[in-house]
Amino acid sequence: MVKHLVMWKLKEQGEAGMAAANQMKAAIEALAEVIPEIIEIEVGINFGHSDQASDVSLYSVFANEADLQTYLQHPAHLEVVQMVRELVSERRVVDYHA
Repeated sequence: MVKHLVMWKLKEQGEAGMAAANQMKAAIEALAEVIPEIIEIEVGINFGHSDQASDVSLYSVFANEADLQTYLQHPAHLEVVQMVRELVSERRVVDYHA
């Protein structure tokens, strides 16, 4: 199994930030309907207020590295990536075998 974790810091905070976070959550989680390689996907929106915290996180699971690469290169994923890039100021990623 391969776990793919991503955390983002949003450009906007407050109501605009919450709207952006909800937009990201809906778009990312919808990828499970069109990319069969996704075994599990979950998007979380931070409710804390620490300056050090990320605002949105992604937890996803794939059978192997090839399936992760298929996901990363899938046209539907690339569309979401473009949308997300406009909303975030920072991104961190960790991929690992479980």
